[in-house]
Amino acid sequence: MYLPQQFDKPEHACAIMRGHPFASLITTDDTGFPFVTHLPLKLEEEGAQPVRLLGHCARGNPLARYLTERPEALASFMGPQAYMSPQVYTDQQRVPTWTYLAVQARVQARLLEGEEAKDALLKQLISDHEPAYAAQWRSLPEDYTVKMLNAIQAFELRIVSLQCAVKLNQHRPEAHAAMHAAYAQGGEQEQALAGWMKKLGLV
Repeated sequence: MYLPQQFDKPEHACAIMRGHPFASLITTDDTGFPFVTHLPLKLEEEGAQPVRLLGHCARGNPLARYLTERPEALASFMGPQAYMSPQVYTDQQRVPTWTYLAVQARVQARLLEGEEAKDALLKQLISDHEPAYAAQWRSLPEDYTVKMLNAIQAFELRIVSLQCAVKLNQHRPEAHAAMHAAYAQGGEQEQALAGWMKKLGLV
C-alpha cells in the first residue's frame, strides 16, 4: 500500500487486526486475476508480535485450491474510516480528506486438515465472538458437528510481512482539536477515530 512515513505505525497493527477481524483475503484465480474472499481471521501472536492468521471457508469455495496452488496471499484489514471536512482548518486553502486505519499482511498459506484441527479453530473463533455459544456447540450431536466440520476448509496464514497505516492527519497538528471535536460528535466510525486520536496523543 502507499504508506507515507507520518502514517506508518506498525506498532498498532495487532490492535487493528484484533479489533476488526473481518478481512479481505486476496489470492489469484487460475487466470491470474485477483480473487477476494471476505472472512473473519483470527490473529495469533508470539511475544506481542503478529505471527499467523487462522481462518476457514466453505469446502466448495475455490479459495482452498488457490491457496494450495499459490500459497502467497494478501490479508487486508480495514479499521475505522471517515470523511474529514476542510472546515477543521483555519486556513481556507485546504481540501477534504479521508482518515482511516488499515493493515495489509503478506502471508504464506497452509491448509489445516482433520476434524481436530478444524474443531480447535472453530472453538477459538467462538471464544472471540460468542463465548456463550461454546456450550451449545459442544452439546450438538456428533453426526451433525462432523458434517459441519467436513463442510469447511481450515487454513493457517503465516505472516511474512505487514504494513500498518494510521492516517489521522498527524502532520496537521493545527487541526487536531477541531478534528477530534467533529469526530466525537459523529457516528460510530467517527467516534472510533476520535478515540484513536486520543490513543496516539494527538489531543
